[in-house]
Amino acid sequence: MTYTLYYSPGSCSLAPHIVLEEIGQPFSLSLVSTADGSTRKPEHLRLNPKGRVPVLTNGDFVLTEAPAILLHLAIAHPGAGLLPSAADSLVRSIEWFNWLSGTVHSVAIRQVWRPESFTLDQTQHDGIVAKGKENLESAFVLIEERMASRAWAVADRYSVVDPFVLVFYRWGNRIGFDMPGRYKCWTQHTQRVLDRAAVGRALAQEGISVWQ
Repeated sequence: MTYTLYYSPGSCSLAPHIVLEEIGQPFSLSLVSTADGSTRKPEHLRLNPKGRVPVLTNGDFVLTEAPAILLHLAIAHPGAGLLPSAADSLVRSIEWFNWLSGTVHSVAIRQVWRPESFTLDQTQHDGIVAKGKENLESAFVLIEERMASRAWAVADRYSVVDPFVLVFYRWGNRIGFDMPGRYKCWTQHTQRVLDRAAVGRALAQEGISVWQ
């Protein structure tokens, strides 16, 4: 069987895309644009009733949610060395995933890009966006502090957590934050991630850049 990743360029599906490149197993990409409403079409909802990307399939196997997909790929392909074997490293990976997906993405990022998700009153959207940026700044400071004392997100090696962290750095640039100027240690981490050939291939395939 061959993996298929249902993705939207530059979304959180970028992280599983990078990991698929890293593990070296055959896979295909299926574009599901979040911009044109493709995630709400019946054919995609049959795969993921939540109406989101990413979705990973392999024959009858269907898995949603970026953190779950990242952990699955790392565990299923231990030879790639993308998940440190120590128990502490595993729980630290889950700690990162829960916070980034459950708080930073689902709350702060969504406040900035999808304020309509929080209220039907359009007059409140500007305030929600402003609060979202404030929440993001607080989260990004925490990431910067963590990166000040380490080369990689977990333990002392590259793991499935690092491409997920990269997604949020890119989103910071897209939102208009001065990422290199404000988050120097995180920027150094980003450059280390970008130096990996698999990351370059995934970015090129999606036609995107981390810097814009």
